[in-house]
Amino acid sequence: MSFAAPPTKSRTRGVAAWIGIAVVLLAVGAVGAVITQAAEWAERGSLDPESAGPTGTRALVEVLRDHGVEVVVARDRAAASAALAGGTATLVLPDAPALSDDAIEALAADATDVVLIDPRARTLDLFFPGAEPAGVAGVAEVDPACADDTAVRAGAVAPGAVFRPAGGDIVRCYPSGDAFGMLADDSVAALDATVVFTNEHLATGGNAALAIGLLGEHPRVVWYVPGLLDTDLENADPSLGELTPPWVSPVIVLLLVAGVAAAIHRGRRFGPLVAERLPVTVRAAETTEGRAHLYARARDAVHAADQLRLGSLTRIGALVGLGATASATEIADAAAAVTGRDRRVVRGILIDDLPRGDGDLVALAQRIRQLEDAVRAAIRPEGHPQ
Repeated sequence: MSFAAPPTKSRTRGVAAWIGIAVVLLAVGAVGAVITQAAEWAERGSLDPESAGPTGTRALVEVLRDHGVEVVVARDRAAASAALAGGTATLVLPDAPALSDDAIEALAADATDVVLIDPRARTLDLFFPGAEPAGVAGVAEVDPACADDTAVRAGAVAPGAVFRPAGGDIVRCYPSGDAFGMLADDSVAALDATVVFTNEHLATGGNAALAIGLLGEHPRVVWYVPGLLDTDLENADPSLGELTPPWVSPVIVLLLVAGVAAAIHRGRRFGPLVAERLPVTVRAAETTEGRAHLYARARDAVHAADQLRLGSLTRIGALVGLGATASATEIADAAAAVTGRDRRVVRGILIDDLPRGDGDLVALAQRIRQLEDAVRAAIRPEGHPQ
């Protein structure tokens, strides 16, 4: 008597298929969650008081709370009005294009003081009639040059955007030509907070003192963060979500699942990926030095020096903790600060000095290497005993 073998392989394949489908669905859900979270953080963008990113203002909020100031974050107009009704408070008011002039004025009327951060033309004209944006000042710090006590105590700052007042009894601080980085009257101040209040710039110059002076005068700060749906405009344009038919989202999800399933199905046909070993791996530093040697052979000392400097700036920038977007001047100044050398001398080594021949190029290369060694020794003294 004989018995048929149980369909073990077929059953195993069926289980594997269901496991694969479950994995695909979990992956789609995870991607959706990541996209949703990313969208949420994208909304918490520039000047958001709960954002710890470079353009957020969470550091300032924490400093204010350390100084005993209560900070209330209001993400709609009703919450802001309720918080302002609790007593003396400073209102932090960003640009709110979804609110009418009457709504903005009503919100400001409930506050003791108002600080306009990143004001646009409409908001600026609403509180300082006739005033208008006038571009952006240079990156250099500017003295307040005004009689405002808060600005005088804070000292010099780099104001960023500047505004041109029309006249009247307005305090004008941080001049740049015929425009100013801060306008103020008895209860309202306007400035570009993107270069003063943000986490990235708060510790620069007098930024922290100016921010605390403007926002810390009263025991409570109400930080209004307007949303796109927080509007009182009757004929507001519908949002993209309102214009999208309800069947679009399910179809997109279905297409995504089908695409992933098709990729898995076809991917099995082609077999596993094969990693190809490269014959040699060339480090970026060796590439830079190789170019420098080629320029040296061609007796192009200036370009050879540029290649040496480029590699050195990259390495020094990594040592002092500067990002890839840091300028050569910032890296040179950081190297001077770390090593205690004269800033002009370091800038000459890394930026300004031009070799006139092979002898100058060799001398410059030695100075660059010595500067790198000095920075490395200052950052990691255990590896460079004196």
